Amino acid sequence: MSNSVLQSEQNSLEVTSQFQTAQELPAGGLDPERFDWQEVWYPVFYIADLDKTQPTRFTLLERDIVLWWDKNEQTWRAFADQCPHRLAPLSEGRINEEGWLECPYHGWAFSGAGKCEIIPQQAEGGKAETSQRACVNSLPTKVRQGLLFVYPGKSENAAKTKVPIVDALEEDPEGWVCLNTFRDIPYDALTLMENVLDSSHIPYTHHKTVGNRANVSPVELEIVESGKWGFQGVWEEGPRKGTLGKQHTTFIAPGLMWHDLTSKQFGRTLTVVYATPIRKGECRLFAIFPFKFSSKLPGLFLKLTPRWYSHLGQNGVLEDDQIFLHYQERYLEKQGGSANFSKAFYLPTKADLFVQQLRSWVNQYSAESFPGEKLAPPLSKTALLDRYHSHTEKCASCRTALTNLQRLRLGIAIFTALIWTLLPVLCLLQVQVSTITVAILSVAVLLGAGSWFGLGRLIRRFYQGEEIPPRNMSR
Repeated sequence: MSNSVLQSEQNSLEVTSQFQTAQELPAGGLDPERFDWQEVWYPVFYIADLDKTQPTRFTLLERDIVLWWDKNEQTWRAFADQCPHRLAPLSEGRINEEGWLECPYHGWAFSGAGKCEIIPQQAEGGKAETSQRACVNSLPTKVRQGLLFVYPGKSENAAKTKVPIVDALEEDPEGWVCLNTFRDIPYDALTLMENVLDSSHIPYTHHKTVGNRANVSPVELEIVESGKWGFQGVWEEGPRKGTLGKQHTTFIAPGLMWHDLTSKQFGRTLTVVYATPIRKGECRLFAIFPFKFSSKLPGLFLKLTPRWYSHLGQNGVLEDDQIFLHYQERYLEKQGGSANFSKAFYLPTKADLFVQQLRSWVNQYSAESFPGEKLAPPLSKTALLDRYHSHTEKCASCRTALTNLQRLRLGIAIFTALIWTLLPVLCLLQVQVSTITVAILSVAVLLGAGSWFGLGRLIRRFYQGEEIPPRNMSR
């Protein structure tokens, strides 16, 4: 046996011994040379967007799961989304009167740990529900920082594996004002991580949304620390030519990163992004923007902004780069993927250091999320800019706002139509109508029509993004 193999085995044994002693496991498993995407806690939903009265479907690492509220134990549950009887999706069922998850096909019901509690079709005295084959596979869950996390790996490892959270929000919890959003993104979790780690694209890609080409300057990045767990880096000058202060960046493998900025003028700002892998070429993005302003007014303004309204703007920002990233990862795949990134990409400046570090991490720890799988053919622009199915229908705030705005628009249409018909009716009845009354009714019709059209444009933003990004508009 070669010395290198012996040394590798020794390192593996040392790592295993270390973590077993501490009763803590590293994310990605104990193998020091391979990152296992199963052995990780992933966020799947904001708690605010889950409905305790009905089950919710999600796909994690190509595995369909169902999320539901166990009122008997007062906790969120995650089951494999297949009834053991005839494989019907449990997410199409209901939470019954006993607080169990009930299959829609034949009414088999399951309690919180996945145990089958009832099989309605069996004869009196039957005990088929006591068989292990009647149980549903249950996945560990935890709630941290407003997110529901699920562990898809070995259940015995879940309690020993740290949930990836933002340390700054735990260490100094007072005074933060947070905005958040999420969206199902039509590209891989690693592509998303590569994009958000790269601060140098913001002035160009997000020009006229959250960036400005006038703020472009050299981006001199440095790596401070790295390992299988991820890496930390720093940008001494920071964005906007140093006006926001030094930027510290942390990447927690495989799908969490944040930028941390502090300046005297604006206070402390974090940009936090999670990438939860759904399947090859698709992930769910969770973005959190915690602020600690140097004055109270901006924080008050953000608190008063409806969540759904901020989501409309944030969806626009995501669409700034959604189309070209969808194609970019396909071009990289054709040129050999991460294994060949140094030849596929030309990375001559330190601005690309974090991208280079991420791709090197993938190669060093065999950390492809879906090894051997190929991306599907590219989607159309219309599909790439879809907002309703990728966000609105899954977001409690946007879904409710959309319903209310549609009702308001219908009410305005009915009211305007009634006023529009009022004048001819008065004339037919030979009622004397003053000029002032005619003017008021005419203005009301114009305001009603304007409001109807305006609400129509606002409602459209819940369904579809704009094909031309702001950076490419002439004005």
